[in-house]
Amino acid sequence: MSEPRYPLLYQVNTRVWLTELSHNLGRPLTLNNVTLDDIPDAELDRLAELGFDWIWLLSVWQTGLGAQQVSRSNAEWRHEFQETLPDLREEDIAGSGFAITGYTVHQNLGGDAALARLRERLRQRGLKLMLDFVPNHMGLDHPWIEDHPDYFIQGSEADLASAPQNYIRVKRRGGDLILAYGRDPYFSGWPDTLQLNYANPAAQEAMIGELVKIAGQCDGVRCDMAMLVLPEVFERTWGHRAPLFWPTAIQRVRERAAGFLFMAEVYWDLEWTLQQQGFDYAYDKRLYDRLREHHARPVREHFHAGLDYQNKLARFLENHDEPRAAATFSPEIHAAAAVITFLSPGLRFFHQGQFEGRTKRISPHLVRGPNEPVDAVLKQFYDGLLAILRQPMVRDGQWQLLDCTPAWDGNCTNDDFLVFAWQGAQGDALVVAVNYAPHQSQCHVRLPFVGLAGRKWSLQDQLRPASYEWNGDDLQGKGLFLDMAPWQASVFLLASATDTKP
Repeated sequence: MSEPRYPLLYQVNTRVWLTELSHNLGRPLTLNNVTLDDIPDAELDRLAELGFDWIWLLSVWQTGLGAQQVSRSNAEWRHEFQETLPDLREEDIAGSGFAITGYTVHQNLGGDAALARLRERLRQRGLKLMLDFVPNHMGLDHPWIEDHPDYFIQGSEADLASAPQNYIRVKRRGGDLILAYGRDPYFSGWPDTLQLNYANPAAQEAMIGELVKIAGQCDGVRCDMAMLVLPEVFERTWGHRAPLFWPTAIQRVRERAAGFLFMAEVYWDLEWTLQQQGFDYAYDKRLYDRLREHHARPVREHFHAGLDYQNKLARFLENHDEPRAAATFSPEIHAAAAVITFLSPGLRFFHQGQFEGRTKRISPHLVRGPNEPVDAVLKQFYDGLLAILRQPMVRDGQWQLLDCTPAWDGNCTNDDFLVFAWQGAQGDALVVAVNYAPHQSQCHVRLPFVGLAGRKWSLQDQLRPASYEWNGDDLQGKGLFLDMAPWQASVFLLASATDTKP
């Protein structure tokens, strides 16, 4: 079965998932008590039936005691953990899944063999596996610190004295060194990581080797903060010019694993740059930020970009880094934002707990999440949205942004609408209409479908029990008239009714 043009991805916090599973199985949470082998087939069946193409397992790689100790002792982080888990216990803090000490599956999860068995179970259900790749840094316990210290950014006593938030003295058998924490140019370092030196070709070659190894264990990677190793960004952060990494790395991986997928976590308007360097998808944080501002026009303007760009964006409303969507958007705005996000072109990227309306973000340092009730109304909405997203028309069809004109002179509320058209290979059609505003709005919208005149048409809302009949001559002429409540989102299936001519 070929990859759909617009696939669906589901992100799972692996360690939290297994902790929940240990409770469901009635087992205490202890080392190796629940592994990837314990994930039930029924759960994998459920994800396949929902229509997902990709499962991203967050935080499967080996981490070390050094990062765990930092996570447990960092007062600011502990405050965040306590906010998430009022009954926080030491064993809940395993350390960040991004402070990696080796690209082998964590022993607590069952190791590489358990992952291989899970991947095969996913494959049998038509599901592909995505894992993390963290190019910028390694954990404090990584063997390269002893064996290849030149792979890391080194500092001086003066650096440590003037910027202790960015440097650490590392004890080594081969002699102590001052090394830099991993960081981006706008914030202090992450004190559970050490910065890799991309100005060193040997370090780049070593990281390509890690990527090639990962490519033998999964079908794609999500690359953490992928823009940090771009030459211009690396130089701005560290004062050293680095050779290009991504084009070479991606080519080398695909020479061994054709079709391997790369998704970039990327910000600062560098999405197109990374797409041009070989990434299949880049995070669309810009759309997310504009939706949070609650104004339709900048959201609509975002969709004026060409499909060569939009088709390679990963659209999301939440992930492990962002606040929960149910805590960020009110219920009515949440539904409107979701319809806009996931019925636009690109990869549709969902996060574990999103459908149930979870409100507390779970840090990647934690292995347990809070117990939260399911939001039944939001769950029902997502069930309906996923049913739409399973339709071939929106997985492989043609998308188009439509223009909205004033419903009458002096009415400017047409500026509050976003309206999309989807057309399938069999002539089927959807009209996605959202009034992204806190007031009633009206507009006319011309539909791009041929053969509208001379017939009656039914517009059946796929999100609620509502249906409307329209004369095709009117649709062909002035267009579809929309009069929608504040934040209302509708997805209309256009179906032929009866011929209007005798």
